[in-house]
Amino acid sequence: MKFPNSTRISIRSAAVMLILLLVIVSGANAADNSTEAWMYREKDPAKKICFAPYTVHKGILKMTAQFYPLADGESRKTQLQIKYGKKWKTVARAIISEQPYNNLKKDLLWTANFRVENWDSSKTVPYRVVGIDGIATYKGTIRRDPIEKEEIVVAAFTGNGQFDRRMKPDIIANVKAQDPDLLFFSGDQVYDHHTHLDAWLLFGRQFGEIIKDRPTICIPDDHDVGLPNLWGNGGKPTLEGYGDPIYVKAVERAQTSNLPDPYDPTPIERGIGVYYTSLKIGRVDFAILEDRKFKSNYEVLDIEALKAKGITMSRADHVKTAPLDPSAIDVPNATMLGKRQLKFIEDWGTNWQGVDMKCALSQTIFAGGAHLHGNGSRLAMDLDSNGWPQSGRNRAIAAIRKAYAFHIAGDQHLATVIHHGIDEWNDSIYSFCVPSIFNHYPRWWSPLKREGRHIETPLPHTGEYLDGFGNLITMYAYVNPDVKRKNKFGEWGEKADGYGIVRFNVKKRTIKMECWPRGVDVTKPDAPQYIGWPITITQQDNYSRKAKAYLPKLIIKGTTDPVIQIIDEADNQTVYTLRISGNTFRPKVFHEGSYTIKIGETPGKIKVLKKIKALPPDQKKTLEVNISQN
Repeated sequence: MKFPNSTRISIRSAAVMLILLLVIVSGANAADNSTEAWMYREKDPAKKICFAPYTVHKGILKMTAQFYPLADGESRKTQLQIKYGKKWKTVARAIISEQPYNNLKKDLLWTANFRVENWDSSKTVPYRVVGIDGIATYKGTIRRDPIEKEEIVVAAFTGNGQFDRRMKPDIIANVKAQDPDLLFFSGDQVYDHHTHLDAWLLFGRQFGEIIKDRPTICIPDDHDVGLPNLWGNGGKPTLEGYGDPIYVKAVERAQTSNLPDPYDPTPIERGIGVYYTSLKIGRVDFAILEDRKFKSNYEVLDIEALKAKGITMSRADHVKTAPLDPSAIDVPNATMLGKRQLKFIEDWGTNWQGVDMKCALSQTIFAGGAHLHGNGSRLAMDLDSNGWPQSGRNRAIAAIRKAYAFHIAGDQHLATVIHHGIDEWNDSIYSFCVPSIFNHYPRWWSPLKREGRHIETPLPHTGEYLDGFGNLITMYAYVNPDVKRKNKFGEWGEKADGYGIVRFNVKKRTIKMECWPRGVDVTKPDAPQYIGWPITITQQDNYSRKAKAYLPKLIIKGTTDPVIQIIDEADNQTVYTLRISGNTFRPKVFHEGSYTIKIGETPGKIKVLKKIKALPPDQKKTLEVNISQN
């Protein structure tokens, strides 16, 4: 059943009022806490290049240089130059885009997109962007691919709240000291609805100092595209779905056009583009997901039927009183990631050439990870979280775990480490939701009861729980806002501001999560992380599903650390794919039957073993396999 017209009008009115309030308050706030007006427009032609995020993947360098608005008569031609010895060589040229945002301010995009193919990733080289007939320059470094590094480090951020317009020197100094190989901004880089250009330029001034010298991923979330919440619905017009497609496309071009080419570039409805893709850094492969773009809107729910079951809503996406059976609010055919992204994850999960570990990156986590919102009001269910729809959530996790992939996200204004389950607790992936850069809307993890076992940590509410949707989650750590932390980490401790660091050790196959408060000095030996961190897991913890049977133990000769893929011959579906450590492996499976085992990664040199029978756990058998990867 669709929402009645009165509800639709109420929701739209509330959304419009919220947007206006955000713009008004943020504008007033700028004068209060900023050393310069946040809508700063550079007048000096020599300084009109703000920042330039880039990535390099499969020999293709892509960079988006963001310019300040140019004056009439200033050249729109620009160049990307690389320094060879003492000389600068032009490797790409572009025309600065004047694509409109189509907003009331009549902003234009002012970006230059560079693409260089056959890029040599084995060397670190200085670059500069040159514009306005050589008057404007912007310099940085294109890093070599750290293919030999034992540890790949990711710095992850979310929620650049609009109530703090200042620079972020504490974050910049710490991130420089930690020297990550990749920066990941998971969304809400911009909170200023319909004034993306000004806020994006501010973001560039705040973080350009670390962006200029390392690969960067920015993926827009709801506030970036001008909405307080977002159900993308494949681009179809819907309540709290994408607004003006011209504005959405401009935002996505500004934030994502430096990413590797999309897996499938086919636009969604109304010509809105897509950017889901993958990026390899060293020997870690990152899937970049769009978990808002295809998600079904809450209009798929039958509200009258829910009311009859005693479910009450405080607003269209907030369930105040939950049903006794949470599956009552599930819609099995509703979309989470959508068929296109699920196909991408399946393909990505089976491709391990030059890769030891995998990680999924998205806007938010696949669970309802908070109980108290805003002023401390308790919600049973938040449909904006990716705990709903439950069936879509399970399909997403089931696809990701086949690659033993870890998950990093943001959005929740609440840092958490959760081990997810589908059929049993802990049978799936781990996720790390990083804290907000500036947390203006607090949330708390405050469960009323624990359903499963307790996990012993320094925090009180850890262990096995059901989220509001009935999803199985094991909470390992969380950072609630706490007045007791006021002034502990400067001005930021009370609100639980900060960022995350994730260390992928490709030799040990471990994943270490760090949760850093703002205001600390990470170079000091006693620099504190938030209570409960760091947390270290193994790669195989991301598919902890219990075995029902086993295939013979494989002893592989002729290579080490081979890729192994298990295929269920009953339905020809991939069970999982993994690069093992060493040369022995006992594949687990989840029912008896016949399986195909593929060993290796080089086309034409993959060993295929068919009709391998699964054995009960107490029966053991050894299978020697000779393979050459030369």
